[in-house]
Amino acid sequence: MAQKKILLLTGDYAEDYETMVPFQMLQMIGHEVHAVCPDKAAGEKIKTAIHDFEGDQTYSEKPGHGFVLNATFADVSGADYDALVIAGGRAPEYLRLNKHVLELTRHFFTENKPVAAVCHGIQILTAADVVRGKKLTAYPAVAPEVTAAGGTYVSVNVYEAVVDGNLVTAPAWPAHPQWIAAFLQVLGTSITL
Repeated sequence: MAQKKILLLTGDYAEDYETMVPFQMLQMIGHEVHAVCPDKAAGEKIKTAIHDFEGDQTYSEKPGHGFVLNATFADVSGADYDALVIAGGRAPEYLRLNKHVLELTRHFFTENKPVAAVCHGIQILTAADVVRGKKLTAYPAVAPEVTAAGGTYVSVNVYEAVVDGNLVTAPAWPAHPQWIAAFLQVLGTSITL
Protein backbone atom coordinates (compact mmCIF):
# COMPACT_ATOMS: atom_id res chain seq x y z
CA MET A 1 0.00 0.00 0.00
CA ALA A 2 1.36 3.40 -0.94
CA GLN A 3 1.16 6.02 1.78
CA LYS A 4 -1.18 8.89 0.93
CA LYS A 5 -0.92 12.46 2.16
CA ILE A 6 -4.35 13.54 3.34
CA LEU A 7 -5.62 16.98 4.35
CA LEU A 8 -8.26 17.05 7.10
CA LEU A 9 -10.24 20.29 7.31
CA THR A 10 -11.77 21.04 10.71
CA GLY A 11 -12.41 23.98 13.01
CA ASP A 12 -13.82 25.20 16.29
CA TYR A 13 -16.95 23.26 17.21
CA ALA A 14 -16.44 20.64 14.55
CA GLU A 15 -17.94 17.35 15.66
CA ASP A 16 -15.51 15.58 17.97
CA TYR A 17 -15.82 12.06 16.51
CA GLU A 18 -15.87 13.37 12.93
CA THR A 19 -12.52 15.03 13.55
CA MET A 20 -10.70 12.59 15.81
CA VAL A 21 -11.80 9.23 14.39
CA PRO A 22 -10.80 9.74 10.74
CA PHE A 23 -7.63 11.58 11.82
CA GLN A 24 -6.44 8.71 14.02
CA MET A 25 -7.77 5.90 11.83
CA LEU A 26 -6.08 7.14 8.67
CA GLN A 27 -2.81 7.56 10.57
CA MET A 28 -3.17 4.13 12.13
CA ILE A 29 -3.07 2.43 8.74
CA GLY A 30 -0.05 4.43 7.61
CA HIS A 31 -1.31 7.53 5.85
CA GLU A 32 0.07 10.98 6.64
CA VAL A 33 -2.76 13.24 7.81
CA HIS A 34 -2.51 16.99 8.29
CA ALA A 35 -5.33 18.53 10.35
CA VAL A 36 -5.82 22.23 9.68
CA CYS A 37 -8.12 25.12 10.52
CA PRO A 38 -8.09 28.61 8.96
CA ASP A 39 -6.30 31.25 11.04
CA LYS A 40 -4.68 28.59 13.23
CA ALA A 41 -1.21 27.09 13.24
CA ALA A 42 0.27 23.69 13.99
CA GLY A 43 0.23 23.07 17.73
CA GLU A 44 -2.86 25.19 18.36
CA LYS A 45 -6.10 23.60 19.52
CA ILE A 46 -9.64 23.73 18.27
CA LYS A 47 -12.62 23.13 20.53
CA THR A 48 -14.81 20.28 19.35
CA ALA A 49 -18.43 19.48 20.12
CA ILE A 50 -20.05 16.13 20.79
CA HIS A 51 -23.28 15.74 18.86
CA ASP A 52 -25.58 12.97 19.97
CA PHE A 53 -28.89 11.56 18.83
CA GLU A 54 -31.09 11.29 21.92
CA GLY A 55 -34.61 11.32 20.50
CA ASP A 56 -35.00 15.10 20.22
CA GLN A 57 -36.01 16.89 17.03
CA THR A 58 -32.33 17.52 16.31
CA TYR A 59 -29.01 16.41 17.73
CA SER A 60 -27.87 17.53 21.18
CA GLU A 61 -24.53 19.27 21.67
CA LYS A 62 -22.02 18.94 24.49
CA PRO A 63 -18.44 20.16 24.88
CA GLY A 64 -15.91 17.91 23.21
CA HIS A 65 -12.15 17.65 23.48
CA GLY A 66 -9.40 20.08 22.64
CA PHE A 67 -8.01 18.77 19.35
CA VAL A 68 -4.43 19.76 18.51
CA LEU A 69 -3.82 20.72 14.89
CA ASN A 70 -0.65 19.30 13.37
CA ALA A 71 -0.29 21.62 10.37
CA THR A 72 -0.73 25.31 9.60
CA PHE A 73 -3.60 26.24 7.29
CA ALA A 74 -1.73 29.20 5.76
CA ASP A 75 1.00 26.82 4.55
CA VAL A 76 -1.35 24.37 2.83
CA SER A 77 -1.47 23.83 -0.92
CA GLY A 78 -3.90 21.34 -2.40
CA ALA A 79 -1.21 20.22 -4.85
CA ASP A 80 0.69 18.71 -1.91
CA TYR A 81 -2.14 16.32 -0.95
CA ASP A 82 -3.67 13.17 -2.40
CA ALA A 83 -7.06 13.52 -0.73
CA LEU A 84 -9.31 15.72 1.41
CA VAL A 85 -11.42 14.89 4.47
CA ILE A 86 -13.97 17.42 5.77
CA ALA A 87 -15.30 17.07 9.30
CA GLY A 88 -18.88 18.01 10.16
CA GLY A 89 -20.35 19.77 13.15
CA ARG A 90 -20.84 23.52 13.35
CA ALA A 91 -17.42 24.46 11.94
CA PRO A 92 -18.49 24.15 8.27
CA GLU A 93 -21.04 26.97 8.82
CA TYR A 94 -18.23 29.50 9.10
CA LEU A 95 -15.44 27.65 7.26
CA ARG A 96 -17.48 27.90 4.06
CA LEU A 97 -17.19 31.68 4.28
CA ASN A 98 -13.41 31.47 3.85
CA LYS A 99 -12.39 32.03 0.22
CA HIS A 100 -9.24 29.92 0.56
CA VAL A 101 -11.25 26.98 2.00
CA LEU A 102 -13.49 27.05 -1.06
CA GLU A 103 -10.56 27.35 -3.50
CA LEU A 104 -8.79 24.48 -1.75
CA THR A 105 -11.91 22.33 -1.92
CA ARG A 106 -12.36 23.05 -5.62
CA HIS A 107 -8.77 21.93 -6.27
CA PHE A 108 -9.55 18.39 -5.11
CA PHE A 109 -12.55 18.18 -7.43
CA THR A 110 -10.79 19.77 -10.40
CA GLU A 111 -7.95 17.27 -10.03
CA ASN A 112 -10.38 14.36 -9.39
CA LYS A 113 -8.76 13.53 -6.05
CA PRO A 114 -10.64 11.57 -3.35
CA VAL A 115 -12.82 13.63 -1.02
CA ALA A 116 -14.65 12.41 2.08
CA ALA A 117 -17.15 14.68 3.80
CA VAL A 118 -19.49 13.91 6.66
CA CYS A 119 -22.57 15.50 8.20
CA HIS A 120 -22.49 19.32 7.88
CA GLY A 121 -19.10 19.10 6.15
CA ILE A 122 -21.14 18.91 2.96
CA GLN A 123 -21.95 22.63 3.47
CA ILE A 124 -18.41 23.40 2.36
CA LEU A 125 -18.96 21.34 -0.79
CA THR A 126 -22.20 23.14 -1.63
CA ALA A 127 -20.63 26.57 -1.01
CA ALA A 128 -17.67 25.59 -3.24
CA ASP A 129 -20.15 24.66 -6.00
CA VAL A 130 -18.70 21.18 -6.51
CA VAL A 131 -21.76 18.95 -6.01
CA ARG A 132 -23.56 19.80 -9.26
CA GLY A 133 -24.53 16.51 -10.94
CA LYS A 134 -23.29 14.37 -8.04
CA LYS A 135 -25.15 11.98 -5.74
CA LEU A 136 -24.35 12.49 -2.08
CA THR A 137 -25.75 12.41 1.40
CA ALA A 138 -25.40 14.69 4.40
CA TYR A 139 -27.08 15.41 7.70
CA PRO A 140 -30.77 15.71 6.65
CA ALA A 141 -30.91 19.42 7.55
CA VAL A 142 -28.30 20.03 4.81
CA ALA A 143 -30.41 18.30 2.12
CA PRO A 144 -31.96 21.56 0.81
CA GLU A 145 -28.47 23.02 0.29
CA VAL A 146 -27.40 19.93 -1.68
CA THR A 147 -30.44 20.23 -3.94
CA ALA A 148 -30.07 24.02 -4.35
CA ALA A 149 -26.40 23.50 -5.33
CA GLY A 150 -27.39 21.07 -8.10
CA GLY A 151 -26.57 17.82 -6.31
CA THR A 152 -28.84 14.84 -5.81
CA TYR A 153 -29.44 14.29 -2.10
CA VAL A 154 -29.63 10.60 -1.22
CA SER A 155 -31.48 9.81 2.00
CA VAL A 156 -29.77 6.90 3.73
CA ASN A 157 -29.72 5.37 7.17
CA VAL A 158 -27.43 7.22 9.60
CA TYR A 159 -25.09 4.19 9.46
CA GLU A 160 -24.61 4.28 5.68
CA ALA A 161 -22.36 6.12 3.24
CA VAL A 162 -22.81 7.19 -0.38
CA VAL A 163 -20.06 6.97 -3.00
CA ASP A 164 -20.12 8.85 -6.30
CA GLY A 165 -16.80 8.50 -8.12
CA ASN A 166 -14.12 9.91 -5.81
CA LEU A 167 -16.65 11.53 -3.44
CA VAL A 168 -17.60 9.68 -0.26
CA THR A 169 -20.27 11.19 2.01
CA ALA A 170 -22.16 10.18 5.14
CA PRO A 171 -24.95 11.72 7.24
CA ALA A 172 -23.14 11.62 10.61
CA TRP A 173 -20.54 9.84 12.74
CA PRO A 174 -22.55 6.61 13.23
CA ALA A 175 -21.63 5.90 9.58
CA HIS A 176 -17.89 5.90 10.29
CA PRO A 177 -17.41 2.16 9.61
CA GLN A 178 -18.99 2.40 6.13
CA TRP A 179 -17.78 5.94 5.38
CA ILE A 180 -14.14 5.29 6.24
CA ALA A 181 -14.14 1.84 4.58
CA ALA A 182 -15.54 3.39 1.38
CA PHE A 183 -12.98 6.21 1.53
CA LEU A 184 -10.16 3.67 1.90
CA GLN A 185 -11.41 1.89 -1.23
CA VAL A 186 -11.46 5.15 -3.18
CA LEU A 187 -7.92 5.87 -1.90
CA GLY A 188 -6.79 2.44 -3.11
CA THR A 189 -5.93 1.37 0.44
CA SER A 190 -6.41 -2.28 1.35
CA ILE A 191 -6.13 -3.91 4.74
CA THR A 192 -5.21 -7.58 4.80
CA LEU A 193 -6.21 -9.67 7.78
